[in-house]
Amino acid sequence: MFINRTELIHRNLAQFNYGVAVTDIDGDGAFEWVIAGYGFPNTVLKWSGEGYENVTPASLADAGRQAIGLAAADLDGDGDEELYILNTDSFQGKKLFADRLFDRSEGEWTDLFALPAHRSVMNLTAGRSVIAVDRNGDGLYGFFVANYGGPMRLYELDEDGRLQDVAPQVGLALTTGGRSAVSLPLLTTRMDIFVGNENGANFLFLNTGEGNFEEVAEMALLSDAGEHARGIAILDANDDGLFDIICGNWEGRSRLFLQNFGGTFEDAAPPQMAAPSRVRTVIVADFDNDGYEEIFFNNIGEANRLFARGQGNWVLADAGDALEPGGLGTGAAVADMDGDGRLELLIAHGESIMQPLTLYHTPDNGNHWLRILPLTINGAPARGALVTLTAGGRTQRRVIDSGSGYLCQMEPVAHFGLGGIAQIDRVEVRWPDGAVFTLNRPGADQTIKVQHPYGF
Repeated sequence: MFINRTELIHRNLAQFNYGVAVTDIDGDGAFEWVIAGYGFPNTVLKWSGEGYENVTPASLADAGRQAIGLAAADLDGDGDEELYILNTDSFQGKKLFADRLFDRSEGEWTDLFALPAHRSVMNLTAGRSVIAVDRNGDGLYGFFVANYGGPMRLYELDEDGRLQDVAPQVGLALTTGGRSAVSLPLLTTRMDIFVGNENGANFLFLNTGEGNFEEVAEMALLSDAGEHARGIAILDANDDGLFDIICGNWEGRSRLFLQNFGGTFEDAAPPQMAAPSRVRTVIVADFDNDGYEEIFFNNIGEANRLFARGQGNWVLADAGDALEPGGLGTGAAVADMDGDGRLELLIAHGESIMQPLTLYHTPDNGNHWLRILPLTINGAPARGALVTLTAGGRTQRRVIDSGSGYLCQMEPVAHFGLGGIAQIDRVEVRWPDGAVFTLNRPGADQTIKVQHPYGF
């Protein structure tokens, strides 16, 4: 399926890289790739129209740290996304160097954790993933950190604009081998949180609607305590209108947890998908725009795997150039940076041997598409918003990514492939606060920004 377009990345040096996120770094309305450098500079890559140029601000490069995970979201309600960078210098428990939480003001980036008022709440525990969570549905996001060997954290700003860790107050400060996390309206209409753990049961935190969370993984049959979670992704795997969870377990049986209408889940991973691998990031996306998502397993030290919808089940598909049997994949993300309506796949490598980034595209097959970018009431990307598209007698559902499983965060856009269908019946956007907006019969092959109904 994939063809190698790595030559489009200019000055692509071999180094240790980990997570990948997608956000607007320079405030021009276009998204960039942000790649975590481990003992090397973090990298920001921008599409120039001919290739990807390194445009990393000096403050974000931060070469003296060991960055692994990234997530972006609008923390302060100014309409721009802040950038959280996990730094990890220990395997678990306490670490020496704190995370970074960068805020851009007048073109300059400032680490909020470095300010004297915030040093007492710095995360000095080895984190493994970070995601954005709008727990109150007010368009103000917090950053949830899945820590390993220390309590989980949720950083928000208080009424005076100071950082605080609210995890203990809202029921999130549990301790285990945290590895990965996602947040979306999974069982409630607000942003729930699913955490994949190592050496312990997974967590499922239900949003009570009052700003608190209740852990219910065992009741939902999602504990899976015998496995070691890595990448997690969300999809409606069987077109029943409910979101399901694909969980890549490290050298163990991976899971496709299908959601039942009673709020429980059951594993339905076919044998080839369940087969153990050295999985890191898992990505769900419609790469060929046929109207059905694919599942991509990014492995380290062995070939990647791609699964597509077959006749009634998921089957192993040809990954083409993205097979990477000699690749040491650590993180990956998808976005449409060149605006052609087809997703690009960027893979980071490293850990044991320095390797350059790789970039993949799919051939133009003439399939139609539609891309929806919902905005918060403050004008920032509405991560966690639910987007539903109906066309050709079928309904597709996407959630704007708040952080994808292990180390990474996808573009904040709902990307829909349409195959040969050019006529769309409607698109509905539902924000975390419950607000709804419907687009009737939008044209295909375009990207549409959708303002919040109560926004500016």
